[in-house]
Amino acid sequence: MSPYTLPDGNVQIAFSGGRTSGMMLHHILEANGPLPDRVRVVFSNTGREMPETLDFVQECGERWGVPIVWVEYDPNERYRVVTRETAATDGEPFEALIRKRGILPNARARFCSGQLKARCAGHYLKDLGWKHWTAAVGIRADEAQRASKKPPRERYVNWYPMVDAGHNKHDVAAFWRAQPFDLRLPNRNGTTPLGNCDVCFLKSEDKRARMARDYPERYAWWERMEALAKDLGARPAGSRFLRAGQYGDLREFTEAQSDWIFDTEDALCQRDGGECTDI
Repeated sequence: MSPYTLPDGNVQIAFSGGRTSGMMLHHILEANGPLPDRVRVVFSNTGREMPETLDFVQECGERWGVPIVWVEYDPNERYRVVTRETAATDGEPFEALIRKRGILPNARARFCSGQLKARCAGHYLKDLGWKHWTAAVGIRADEAQRASKKPPRERYVNWYPMVDAGHNKHDVAAFWRAQPFDLRLPNRNGTTPLGNCDVCFLKSEDKRARMARDYPERYAWWERMEALAKDLGARPAGSRFLRAGQYGDLREFTEAQSDWIFDTEDALCQRDGGECTDI
């Protein structure tokens, strides 16, 4: 039996919009054929994904003939279902969550991912009448340490078919080279620096500095959120995404340097500040 064979019961396929979860979705379709009604493919849009990610999600659904449900956080209705045409593209769901909480998330309090992605999708599934389900998560065998060993407190249990299949980043790269289309974002040594939230605080300082240089308009949103948190009355720890410093500090430093900092190992790696989690 294929590692991608669907388990019994309701199944959520969590599609992040990246190459790894895209390959996972394809292999699940390949192993099972048309998905039964007890399965939902869900993409949770935070509003900070690159437009190429949104296009990729849309293209996967169209090319593979699989319906993908797009959901976004809504502070009043818990979530809303959107489409590629109506999806937020300037961080609106993320900003709404910050305004509601009055503080910013950080590496120790990652309420953004939980609320904007997992819980948002969970509310949608519960409204379908699902009481329990299995969530297929795109984690590879070479990053199995990210797979949660503890059962969640929610109504679902996680399923990691790529870990079971032994598929790693090289397999993912080979898979997409063989496809007639791909995510139109750069692949650096098996990772997609511009994937997920564009300038997420869990990304390495190097990746964030490159965003400040190459996409200043997108980087500016994160600085605006730090200013917003202060206006909302957040204490210092709640008005920073990072444990040390703010996004403006890195941008100013990057602007004052030449490109040598991007070619010198560890020039942009404040390990003591916790900025090298590097998702």
